[in-house]
Amino acid sequence: MSEIHFVMQSELRKIRICVALVIAGLLVSGLTAFPLERELHWLVPRLPPNDWLQQVHDGITTMYAHYPWIAYGTDWLAFAHLILAVLFIGPYRDPVRNLWVLEFGLIACAGVLPLALICGPIRGIPFYWRLIDCSFGIFAFASLWVARSLTLRLDPANSPRAAIDPPRLEPAKPPFAPAPDERCAQPDRDR
Repeated sequence: MSEIHFVMQSELRKIRICVALVIAGLLVSGLTAFPLERELHWLVPRLPPNDWLQQVHDGITTMYAHYPWIAYGTDWLAFAHLILAVLFIGPYRDPVRNLWVLEFGLIACAGVLPLALICGPIRGIPFYWRLIDCSFGIFAFASLWVARSLTLRLDPANSPRAAIDPPRLEPAKPPFAPAPDERCAQPDRDR
C-alpha cells in the first residue's frame, strides 16, 4: 500500500469517526424524544432534587393526561432528528461527494446557539439548561468542522484555493466523433 493511499485511508477513518459521533448524537436525541413521560418518571426520583426537572415532569404528566395530542409535536421533533441522522450517512460513506451535508450540518449547529439563547428565556428554560442545549451544537459543530477540514484535504478541488484559482480546463470535445470512413480504416489489399 502506498504512503498516499495510507494517508487517505487514515483521513477517511477520522472523518467517519467524526460523522459517526454526530449520527449517534442525533439517533440518541431522536429516540429519547419519543418516551418523554416514561423517561422523566424513571429519571426524576433517581436524581438529586431538582425543581426544574420536577416542573418538567409535572408538566409532561399533565399534558399527557389531558392533552396527549400535544406530544405529537415531540414525535415530529424525534422524527426530524432520526431523518437528520440518515442524512449524515452520505458523508460517512463518501465525504467528498457529500461535502455539502457537512456544511449544512455546520450551519444547523451554528443555529442551535441563537435558538437556545433567544427562545430559551422566552419559554422559561433555566440558563444552565440552555447551556446544555448549546453544548450539543458546539460539540457537533467541532466534529463536523474536523470532518469538513479533512474532507477538503482529500479532494483539492473542494479547497478554498480552487475557488480563487480554478484549474484550467481543456476545451470541450464534441459528445460524439463522426464515424470514420470505412475505406480509410482498412488497409489497401490490392498492392
